[in-house]
Amino acid sequence: MHCHKAFCRTPQLLALMIAALAALAPLAACSPSPAGDAGRITVIATIAPLADFVEQVGGDSVSVTLMVPPGADPHHYEPTPRQMVDVTNAAAYFQVGSGVEFELEWMDNLLAQNPDMAVVDCSAGIVIENNDPHIWTSPRNAVDMVRHIAAGLSLVDPDHAAEYEANADRYVGELRQLDTDITAILADGMERHFLIYHPSFAYFARDCGLVQLAIEEEGKSPSPHLLQDCVDLAAQHNLQYIYVSPEAATSEAQSIAEAIEGELLYVDPLPDSYLSSMRAAAEAFALEIE
Repeated sequence: MHCHKAFCRTPQLLALMIAALAALAPLAACSPSPAGDAGRITVIATIAPLADFVEQVGGDSVSVTLMVPPGADPHHYEPTPRQMVDVTNAAAYFQVGSGVEFELEWMDNLLAQNPDMAVVDCSAGIVIENNDPHIWTSPRNAVDMVRHIAAGLSLVDPDHAAEYEANADRYVGELRQLDTDITAILADGMERHFLIYHPSFAYFARDCGLVQLAIEEEGKSPSPHLLQDCVDLAAQHNLQYIYVSPEAATSEAQSIAEAIEGELLYVDPLPDSYLSSMRAAAEAFALEIE
């Protein structure tokens, strides 16, 4: 296995992590592996929405460790020594699998910590559009992801397979109702465009017949020319809002909002409570398309 570039780039960090892991080793040795508290299996999920899905399916039989915590950026986050210890105790890792940068950067290192850990690709069978990794913002995609989670949990913990399948059936029903509700919330608006800083809601928009206009491109701060293009698009479509995620609110977004005499509205692409947050996002977008 090739040396991971994050470690190669920062050898001091590697030394610190090794020292920290050594200090935490007694704790790891005392932890049952791969079972968690009260006999629950320990599993890992990359982002908060995926952890929510795993918790919904796993119920009381699963303990979920979240790798990228709320408010952190999956494009730049690095795991802590404590998280690396959690990985050594995990029965399975549930990855988004759609090109989330954290997974591209860190999966080899995480697997090196626990080669016996099962890895479940929750994007299997989902079409990745325009290299956009944010597949989970579509409740329809979330249904497929939940099915993959149930299958993965049943594989590593067959004694509770019936429980996982029942929980998945229940939650899939809630996701389908969410999709119906979102479609209804966004059905009547004449304007179908919205302007967002980080392009994280394309799959959501596709499902609802909306058009996402992104300010940021390829993770780079927008140029003055692009900022002016965004102002022109807002004028063309009579847009009043700039949508931003909590971790991506920027001065550029605020400047565009001021230029169009509009305001910022927050939508969270990485919620830890998926159902309520996606409904809230739909209601926020509905303000623009009315």
